[in-house]
Amino acid sequence: MQKRILECVPNFSEGRNMEIIKQITDCIEAVEGVQLLNVDPGAATNRTVVTFVGEPEQVVEAAFQAVKKAGEIIDMRHHHGTHPRMGATDVCPLVPVAGITLEEAAEMARALGKRIGEELGIPVYSYEAAAFRPERKNLAVCRSGEYEGLSKRLDTENGRPDFGPCQFTEDVARTGASAVGARDFLLAVNYNLNTTSTRRANAIAFDVREKGRPAREGNPIVGKIKKDENGNTIMIPGTLKGCKAIGWYIDEYGIAQVSMNITDIRTTPLHVAFEEVCRCAHNRGIRVTGTEVVGMMPKSALIDAAKYFLKKQNRSLGISESELIKIAVKSLGLDDLKPFNPQEKVIEYMIEDKTAKRLIDMTCKGFAEETASESPAPGGGSISAYMGALGASLGTMVANLSSHKAGWDERWEYFSNWAEQGQQIMSELLHLVDEDTAAFNKIMDVFAMPKGTDEEKAARSAALQEATLYATQVPLQTVKTVARVFPLVKAMAEEGNPNSVSDAGVGALAARSAVMGALLNVKINAGGLKDRAVAEQLVKEAEEIAAKAQAEETEILNIVNSKIQ
Repeated sequence: MQKRILECVPNFSEGRNMEIIKQITDCIEAVEGVQLLNVDPGAATNRTVVTFVGEPEQVVEAAFQAVKKAGEIIDMRHHHGTHPRMGATDVCPLVPVAGITLEEAAEMARALGKRIGEELGIPVYSYEAAAFRPERKNLAVCRSGEYEGLSKRLDTENGRPDFGPCQFTEDVARTGASAVGARDFLLAVNYNLNTTSTRRANAIAFDVREKGRPAREGNPIVGKIKKDENGNTIMIPGTLKGCKAIGWYIDEYGIAQVSMNITDIRTTPLHVAFEEVCRCAHNRGIRVTGTEVVGMMPKSALIDAAKYFLKKQNRSLGISESELIKIAVKSLGLDDLKPFNPQEKVIEYMIEDKTAKRLIDMTCKGFAEETASESPAPGGGSISAYMGALGASLGTMVANLSSHKAGWDERWEYFSNWAEQGQQIMSELLHLVDEDTAAFNKIMDVFAMPKGTDEEKAARSAALQEATLYATQVPLQTVKTVARVFPLVKAMAEEGNPNSVSDAGVGALAARSAVMGALLNVKINAGGLKDRAVAEQLVKEAEEIAAKAQAEETEILNIVNSKIQ
């Protein structure tokens, strides 16, 4: 199950007074489930860029609280700085990282803007993906005239905000206006070159950046720049959409780099940009030795890169996430200049709860000993989910061995697709290992609730039914998920590496045991439900899948035994 992660990168019009900045960031950190990743104040710009992430709903709430606090303690009537701005919270973009689309983030940004306008009385312009007007996708249009021009813009047709007051009141004079929107993740990367020439690095940057380079008459380097009939410079576009780039020399490393901002990683993924910079560098007699990521990056950028390079090698993509990350690091040369630690660079890893104790993080010995202890959890439900995960793992192993088998090169993609499916099933079942124990613990928590009054007894009874229903639904989900293992191991028994056919058979045995074990947990937990219609429906659904699983196991074992004999 992919975690939903939203990033927010608000810019506040204060970069010198750390006490004011801390009051704002304290509001952000006070929202449960939100993690503050970075605070970057600038004295000259008198502006602070803050980065925080978390579940979308919590991030939106933290953004609102930060905008509210900034509007209370920053007075725009006295603000001066080198950066364009129009409000205490100048911009507040929401950025989808995982499990959420840009369109969903845009809807959240509009809802946030509406709330800011109505509850805080701050004029709000919706921009980028959240814009209501095409021209307002451009932040510069929303911020035209900056704070100083706001009083004249608010009540005009083109300057009227999307939300909030249209008059330059005393309160608006203090808070200014805000731009609230949604945009794709901006990935900042530098490509290391085996040259010290800034001019050549710039030439490569001009080759690839979307803006390109000016068209010239005669000599492409020093020739007269061509103009159109309106006197505007005629540009020769670069090859990469959504990319800005320049070349520079870095004293610290003693090399030149192509420095790039990828503003649309959906259109131009990191690996696509890397390959194109390599191609253009090669055309100029230069080699890209590696890549440097500035700041943080979403995990998907590395996973997509790894799968791209594995596909080029005709290698299976169905390997573990940790192995995919290693492939990406080496393929992109992320460790060229210094060690690359995914735990410090990947957003999803940064916000993981490092203190949480998970069963799946235990050693095999530790898990067995924990199960054998006098503690009632983990129990049969978690064990069933784990057996199912092992069944999926065995099917995936056969798929990977088959994909790499000598003489089977033309079939690598077929087996790779099965291996990817197996990895996904395994991942879901490993999640259910801990989820089943968590469901049991929720029931135990109910027993600790007070029951001294009728109200407390009623609340306790309702909570127990809710927890029991969840404890029934989790093993049912295990049954449904394990059912997807059988097509995998059957395909591997029929078409996989014949030397591993017994492994496919064991996978079927493990999957069938997992289904039957999870079924028992559905039945025993459903027994505690007062709503008997719901209980019977849950049990019936699990029993139907279990009956099919037993038939599939028999079919697969017949295939396996026929091949062994």
